[in-house]
Amino acid sequence: MSRGFVKEGDQEETPIIPPRAALPVGAINYVTPLGMELLQAEREKLEDERTNLPTTDEQQRRIELAVLNGKLDMLNERIASARVLDPATQPKEEIRFGATVTYKIATSPSPQTFQIVGVDEADIAKRKIAFVAPIAVALTGHKAGEVVKFKLGGEIRKVEILNIRYN
Repeated sequence: MSRGFVKEGDQEETPIIPPRAALPVGAINYVTPLGMELLQAEREKLEDERTNLPTTDEQQRRIELAVLNGKLDMLNERIASARVLDPATQPKEEIRFGATVTYKIATSPSPQTFQIVGVDEADIAKRKIAFVAPIAVALTGHKAGEVVKFKLGGEIRKVEILNIRYN
């Protein structure tokens, strides 16, 4: 039936589904074992929400189901494309995916530490950054004791790698 013959009040707007963290085109979707567990737990939570929707209003229920199904579709795509890379298998002497890196920027008074993880696992509050983040890209492949030039804003800064560890 043509939309022209539907009452205006019956028309529903397409719900907006927030996108997942950006993964550059062509990039492999690396995840840590913990990252994969988190993705699977998120899927279980969304499936549970979908099964137990408390909404009784049919229109609201359709909207909520559309949002949950959209989120599940995007999440399932991420899980299907995920390639689990265990940090324990990485070369210990250089920075790779899964490394926890302590570094110091020459102009900064104190060192910083972060772990390089997958895009869905990244959380700056937990000191976890995505492997596609500019600082992670700049430091990947380097070793403790090296000084790496890193472009930050309009200036180039020297970053000294103090320590590398894999948990």
